[in-house]
Amino acid sequence: MKGNFILLLVYAVLVITAAEWIGFQTISIGSISITLLPLVFAILITMFLAIKVFRVGFMKKIYSKENVGFASKYLIFIMLPLMARYGADVAPQIKDILQVGWVFIIQELGNLGTVLIGLPIAVWIGLRREAIGATLGIGREGELAYISEKYTLESKEGRGILSLYIIGTLFGALFFSIFAPILLDMGLRPEALAMAAGVGSSSMMTGASSTLVARLPEMESTILSYAAASQLLTSFLGTFTMIFLAVPLQQFMYKLLVRGDR
Repeated sequence: MKGNFILLLVYAVLVITAAEWIGFQTISIGSISITLLPLVFAILITMFLAIKVFRVGFMKKIYSKENVGFASKYLIFIMLPLMARYGADVAPQIKDILQVGWVFIIQELGNLGTVLIGLPIAVWIGLRREAIGATLGIGREGELAYISEKYTLESKEGRGILSLYIIGTLFGALFFSIFAPILLDMGLRPEALAMAAGVGSSSMMTGASSTLVARLPEMESTILSYAAASQLLTSFLGTFTMIFLAVPLQQFMYKLLVRGDR
């Protein structure tokens, strides 16, 4: 086990190095800029090399059951330094942010949309306990921590949240990069879109805010600070919204939609 774990650490460092070497890549389609983060490339590399045909020799040791279990259990800890970065981005604009602070709080109620809209759709297409993990939120760090603590990531609920986490990482930033400028062209204020970018995902926030900054470079500090503040509050207040509102609502709706399932 010890030898396999060392291989996992070396492999992780090599993948991170490769992803950082690729860096941020931007694809421009007309006035829309799609930002691809190093995180996206890291996941693509590890997913590609996890295909059965490549899992031979030392690669089989890297993707051993023990290493996969270790990675799923401690994934949440690598996200903690992000909180410090959010605080550093918020501080310079704290006066302006406090003036519209109530708006940031109200927008947290939008997190319930994944339950109210997503849960019925998930059940309709055939998901059961997986739907609990997949629709509790947008499948980011807070929801990942809650599901892993309550159900473990090896459970059906855990598979649901992990699937959404990976899908959100791969396609969430692309969606936000495309959708933010479209809404800007429809007349929505950049401040509102910057606030909406902070949904609890660093990659989605970066995708949306980077696209907005590219369109409105003169508002760079405002857009980045509003997005970071929204992200910070979502990471903090969103936890309470999830536990005290989303979870009870989800359990109630699940019992109505899927009778007899426990």
